[in-house]
Amino acid sequence: MKLTEASVIDEIKERLKDKVTRIDQPHPDRAFIYVEPEDVPEAARVIFEDMKGRFVTATGLDTRDYMEILYHFAFDKRGIVVTIKTRVAKPFPKIESITPIIPAAEWIEREMHDLLGIEFTGHPDLKRLILSDDWPEGVYPLRRDYSQRREPPGPGRVLPAGESTSGEQGKEKEGEVSES
Repeated sequence: MKLTEASVIDEIKERLKDKVTRIDQPHPDRAFIYVEPEDVPEAARVIFEDMKGRFVTATGLDTRDYMEILYHFAFDKRGIVVTIKTRVAKPFPKIESITPIIPAAEWIEREMHDLLGIEFTGHPDLKRLILSDDWPEGVYPLRRDYSQRREPPGPGRVLPAGESTSGEQGKEKEGEVSES
């Protein structure tokens, strides 16, 4: 019997029953499974451990009203990618980590924490991964409310060529000589 993408969706519906709030399948080889945040670890466990879906990655998205978190799994032999999709409230988004179930999720959860400020409870080591240690707390560069006009943090900051900390571009202070 050939395993089909329909059988993957049917199996997920059967195993997760009332935890699935919605399923979208925009293409035969792509499906989005919507669950509440508290049901993400169980959905990930079922897809990863029970159904042997391969964890590909996770993504976070600031939609202005909430944070959307997507966990992507591939069923290579069945030819389908399934994404668990959920929403968490802003301004302090929080969700249980799937790293205890899927160790490969450790760094992507750290990345989403760093760049979007999503708190992954139960994560074994939720320390910075991408941003520097002197990056200001509570400033998340992939959030929609992030201002790119901020001054870089800390002493020894490096500014783009032609900019000064006063905001004047390309002007030397009186008495300074340009080295160009």
